[in-house]
Order: sequence, then C-alpha cells, then structure tokens
Amino acid sequence: MPNRKRNPPPEPEVEFEELPAVTLTGGGGRGFNSSIAFDQARIRAASIYCSDGRFGEQMDEFLHQGLGLPRYDRLAVPGGPACLSGALSVFWESHSAERQLDFLCHVHKLERLIMIAHEGCAFYLEWLKVKPEEFAARQLDDVKRAATRVRQSRPTLKVEAYLARRQDAQIWFEPIPIALAPADDLRLPNRR
Repeated sequence: MPNRKRNPPPEPEVEFEELPAVTLTGGGGRGFNSSIAFDQARIRAASIYCSDGRFGEQMDEFLHQGLGLPRYDRLAVPGGPACLSGALSVFWESHSAERQLDFLCHVHKLERLIMIAHEGCAFYLEWLKVKPEEFAARQLDDVKRAATRVRQSRPTLKVEAYLARRQDAQIWFEPIPIALAPADDLRLPNRR
C-alpha cells in the first residue's frame, strides 16, 4: 500500500553488566591525585608519533630531555607522521590528523612540530601491507612528504623529523634530514 507509515521494530533491551569497583594504585580509593603540578604556560610545540605504547616512555624522554621540551601537545596515532604523507592509502587518517593539527596550530599557537617514526611499525606492515623489503624506504619517504605538506600549509611552523630505532631494549633517535620538496613532487602514486 502506498505511503503507509510503518512502526519501526522495538529496540532490543540491552543489559549492562555492573563492573567491579577498581582500586587505583598510589592514590587509594577510586581516584588518583597527580603529584605533578599543572603549568599554565604553553610550550608552542607538538609531536606526532605512532601510538605504539611500547615506545611511549622513550618518546617522552626524548622530547623532554633530548629536545628540551618540558611539555608538548601530542598527536599519537597509528603510523605517526604517515597519516600526513598525502598517500591515498591513508586518506581517512590524513583528514583527521590534519584537522587536529590545524586546531592545535590555531588554538595553541604552535611554532614547532616534531615528527617521529619508528622501525618495525605495524601500521605499515599490517594496515598498509607494505612489504618488509620496502618498509624503510616507504617510511622515510612518507615522513619527508608529510614534512613538506605541513610546511607548505603552515610555512612558519618549524618541522623536525626523527626515526626511533631499537636494538635489544635500547631506543635511540636519529634525525631524518628533510628538505622542502617542490610542489610537483607532492603528486603521489596511488599507493595502497
């Protein structure tokens, strides 16, 4: 029958399991009081790096002690700077990361961006399906393209890039030389 309204099916009832109370270590009870005082001053720096938690403490130590940044804004995403490379294979990730970076640049008045990639990144191997023999070259190319794209959209932002390398339990950070590529070099092949 034309134009006959139908009632939608009833929503299924959802039962929620009550979670047990959690006792936090170090604070006792159900909350935690940080021993680190809040500092209102902005550093005007941000870092984009992979969200792989195995590198988190080392990233903080490098940025705090190695680069002298007591605080910094963080963009921790799978693949880190890869999402700003402009490759078709990271289209959706790129859209989100660019919006977040634009927000931080505008609201926090960023002057410096540190990009950090790490060896063995699963984002390349598992998500992008990059062959192990092509991994290192692809990753360095992506970091350089990301730096170029950021510099072209934000010419006053100082951009630095580093590669985190692992040997046994040690992580060291080495600079990745980045030079501003001509606009024609940003035309990317359709990489998957």
